[in-house]
Parts: sequence; structure tokens; C-alpha cells
Amino acid sequence: MKPYKEEKISENTFIRTFYQNVESGELTWHRDREDRIIEPIEETDWKFQIDNELPINIIGKIHISKGIYHRIIKGSGDLKIKLQKLN
Repeated sequence: MKPYKEEKISENTFIRTFYQNVESGELTWHRDREDRIIEPIEETDWKFQIDNELPINIIGKIHISKGIYHRIIKGSGDLKIKLQKLN
């Protein structure tokens, strides 16, 4: 089961919501099959981390390259992001 709820907006654009009651252990390191851009819809203290880098605040657009290990780090409240899958 996925640690988020996803709503499809268009062919390659989605809204993902990670709820505050998600267990941190469900937010695992992973890599994606395509480049992506994530952008927060609301202000948040959740963080984003790429392998071998320090976590960063989720502010503005973040580009995630295909095949790069990364994860989301739980903050307070819910996290709602816009996700664009790039071809």
C-alpha cells in the first residue's frame, strides 16, 4: 500500500497527499523511472532528501532526476504536493 493518496490532474500531473498519521518507516528510499518535478501546494516543514545529501525544505519546485535515490522526511501536519512526471 502506498503511503499517500494520489489524484490525477492530467496525463502527467498528480496531486499527492501524505497524511500526518503516516508512519515514518513507510517513507522509504526509492528511485523513479522518469524525471519528476515536485512542488508543495501548501507551506510545510516536511523535507526532501537525495542520497548522500543533506535534507532540504520542500519549497518551490524540486527536480528529481530519473534513477536517483531519494525520500520524503515526515514533518508536522499533512504534506500536499503537485507532482509532474517528465518524459
